[in-house]
Amino acid sequence: MQEFDGAQMNEISTGLKNGLDVSIYAKPEFGCRQMMEIRKGLETGVDVTIYASPEFYYLQMKEIRLGLEKGLDVSDYAKLEFDQLQMKQIKEGIENGLDVSIYAKPEFDYEQMNEIREGLESGIDVSIYASPVFEWRQMMLIRDGLESKLDVSIYAKPEFTCDQMSVICFGLEQGVDVSVYADPDYYYTEMDCIRYGLKEGLDPSIYARKEYNAGQMFEIIEGLVHGLDVSIYAKPEFDCRQMREIRLGIEKGIDVSIYAKPEFEWRQMWQVLLGIENNLDVSVYAKHEFDWEQM
Repeated sequence: MQEFDGAQMNEISTGLKNGLDVSIYAKPEFGCRQMMEIRKGLETGVDVTIYASPEFYYLQMKEIRLGLEKGLDVSDYAKLEFDQLQMKQIKEGIENGLDVSIYAKPEFDYEQMNEIREGLESGIDVSIYASPVFEWRQMMLIRDGLESKLDVSIYAKPEFTCDQMSVICFGLEQGVDVSVYADPDYYYTEMDCIRYGLKEGLDPSIYARKEYNAGQMFEIIEGLVHGLDVSIYAKPEFDCRQMREIRLGIEKGIDVSIYAKPEFEWRQMWQVLLGIENNLDVSVYAKHEFDWEQM
């Protein structure tokens, strides 16, 4: 059985032509790409024994080799527990003179490492988010907040999703009272509706309620923005589409009491509204026992 395949033989042959000690890598347990990384290290004169192990994937070998060629102390990342992407993040930190011990830990994936590294480069206190409990998008939003001098303590909590954090961060940037909606029980779209209402200077007690979903909140806020009496439809028994038909009727100056009833689904409400707009006697069909098509 042939000990080396053609690609391996080519790496060994190249090394011999260049006067290298190929005995370090001329072993069948090294794949051709691993051999190439060891050969390149020998050519540049680095200590290849640091990574000349078949347990290192060739891309891991490459990151170690590149660090050695730059004269870096690679001991912080030349470890099997780090993949090549993690190694690259640690290497970049060492190159920039950072304290990589903060993130050179296998429990951080490379994206988390990147967020911590960028925070260190910005000179912010990364201890606020340098924890595996935060996924990288959460870390990014906390880092962005710190760099913008925001009070991130309000949302730098693992119970908030990255979408929720984003809405809280946006509210802080706008100067609204985010404490009204900085509650993980609110879905992020609900948070965003409350933020919008606060930005418009509206009383949140009318729409920022757990019994309303985002669609309902939006319809109530739209009514308030237009100066309407939303008390007619700001009730949890109306879904957002029912609320919309009632709101549209109020905006048009119509007596919505004829159809502003939970027993009418939104398409029935729509048919009654159309009838009123066309000066019809809607009392003939404004009855919940008629479906919207019959109406």
